Formats: sequence, structure tokens, C-alpha cells
Amino acid sequence: MNDELKKAIGDDADGLKSYEYLANHIDSAHEVIDDIIENISRVDLTGQFVVSTARYLNAIDPERFSTEIDTLINLAIEKDREHRYLGDLLASIWGEDFASRAAELQATDNNFRRVYKRVYPQGF
Repeated sequence: MNDELKKAIGDDADGLKSYEYLANHIDSAHEVIDDIIENISRVDLTGQFVVSTARYLNAIDPERFSTEIDTLINLAIEKDREHRYLGDLLASIWGEDFASRAAELQATDNNFRRVYKRVYPQGF
């Protein structure tokens, strides 16, 4: 982690500063994105900013950030034990029509299956 990033997010209490830094420096953050995600993972105890970061990166460029989005989705599944934020991933990542494609997505996308199962344990 470089000095500028340490200064910007070093005292991040919940992930907000890390998320804001990424959003404000998205064009130049490629060199430090792993450090930012690591910091969010460390400080975000509820998964709120993990989910927000995944949604943001998906909105910016899902192909370019596919590895980071995958990491963040896995972190969200781990951190959001009360399922307050996981549901936001469904439409954001897999589209507004995720419910009509749920069977197909569950068969082809492990992250979708894991998120969907937690949000809709009894099915949709």
C-alpha cells in the first residue's frame, strides 16, 4: 500500500473511506485495487461496503473487474450474515430479470447460486 493510499484510508473504520477512494480514483486505482479490497474486507464487518463496491465495479466495467467482483461477492456471502445487503447483488450483478432466469443462473453461476440460496432459502 503506497503512502497516499495509507493516508486516505488508513483510519477507515467501516469501509466507506476505501469505497470513496476507489470511486474517486477509479481511473488510476488499478495499481492499488487489491489493497483497497483488502482494507474493505478487514474493516467492513457487515458487508455493506463489500456489496457496494461489487455493485459499483460491476456498473463501471464487469469484464475488467470480474476478478475483483468475484472476490467481493465471496466476501459479501461471508460477511453479510443477516442478509441485509446480499439481495442488492442479485439485480445489480445478474440483471433485473434474475428471478425469471434463476434456474439457469443457479446451474451456471456458483456465486449466483450461493447468494440466491441465502436470500431465498425457500425458493422464489
